[in-house]
Amino acid sequence: MRKFWIVFSHTYLSRVKTKGYIISSAIFLLIICGIFYIPDIIERFTGDSEDPVVAVIDETENEQLYELLSSGAEDYQPVLFDGNEEEAKQAVENEEFEGLLVLSQSEQNLPQAVFYGMQLTNSTSDDMEAQLQQIKVAQAASQAGVDEATIQDIYTPVSYERQALDEEAKTEEELAGSYGLVYILVFALYMSVIIYGMMIATDITNEKSSRVMEILISSSSPVGQMFAKILAIGMMGLTQVALITAAVYVMVQIRGDELGGGFFDFIGIANASPVTLTFALIFFILGYFLYATICAGLGSVVSRMEDVQQLVSPVIFLVMGAFFLSIYGLSSPDSSIIVIASYIPFFTPMIMFLRIGMLGVPAWEIALSIAILIAAILLIAWFAAKVYRGGVLMYGKGGSFNQLKEAMKLSGNIKNKSK
Repeated sequence: MRKFWIVFSHTYLSRVKTKGYIISSAIFLLIICGIFYIPDIIERFTGDSEDPVVAVIDETENEQLYELLSSGAEDYQPVLFDGNEEEAKQAVENEEFEGLLVLSQSEQNLPQAVFYGMQLTNSTSDDMEAQLQQIKVAQAASQAGVDEATIQDIYTPVSYERQALDEEAKTEEELAGSYGLVYILVFALYMSVIIYGMMIATDITNEKSSRVMEILISSSSPVGQMFAKILAIGMMGLTQVALITAAVYVMVQIRGDELGGGFFDFIGIANASPVTLTFALIFFILGYFLYATICAGLGSVVSRMEDVQQLVSPVIFLVMGAFFLSIYGLSSPDSSIIVIASYIPFFTPMIMFLRIGMLGVPAWEIALSIAILIAAILLIAWFAAKVYRGGVLMYGKGGSFNQLKEAMKLSGNIKNKSK
């Protein structure tokens, strides 16, 4: 056991002290601080500028459209232009106005307009179009003899409530609390497998290429090394997560009141139940061990860094498939493909947690999926240990899955000789 912790501490400390780890952690912390200070940054660059001013030429009788437009303007300032259209366009080009709006009436005496701006995409133009649409609806209804109260009744949203008959179904508050948390866990597991799984494989390959593995083998068992590296790199990832969590907590304490204290509400943690948070931790840990064990076994059969990507890429594609399936499941968590995928070990950490967060899943289904996942981890760990025992002694060109068979054969020979 002492040798296990020696490998564990060596792997953890050597990784934590690397420049890449320190720089990436610093970048994550800067991003967290930047997110909380985005409103101040935007305000500093934009300043307290007034609403954009738009020149208006009203060709309607008594300039009635301009009056209606001015009375309802909120995010812009319409100004009646005293001059012809060409002069107004020139003023827009000289940046005296945000744009030019020419108002007129159609043959049906309904509003119509042309907006002239430096670019076709313009948020002010969109605001003015929306307001003119309301004016048009009001005038068309008036011409048809429909009173304003009737119009308001027409546009009032229908009264529509949802009531779940399943006693285990999530409430609206629980769904609001789970959605963000489900997305965060799915994305976190996706990124951790790609980053830390690849790190485990490259770490083992790097030690083989530098002949450090021969020294390690003489001091501890290969299987102990494998699990020590998996735990060490997992702990390294948890250290980074702890730093990010601490940074978020500190920024919430500093900026929470100024930002309205809605950060945790936004990401969904505030309304998430303790049960959901517990399952988030369980599936994250199990998912990490599942994929990390696979990557450790695959990394042991290659001795060149350029071969690692080739051998581990199928695992990455598998994780990507689970990720994209989870994104689809956020909108259809009760579909048949999501239910079936939640029992497939490679998809279970993401898909089953998605179902738990979005639906009322019976306890027996959750227990069954966890049992299948743990059994799969143990089976893969047994297989990866046999591959690792022989793979760490294999040198030369690799990168194909035929190396796995050779590693298994070499592992069997080593075991027989040890007897």
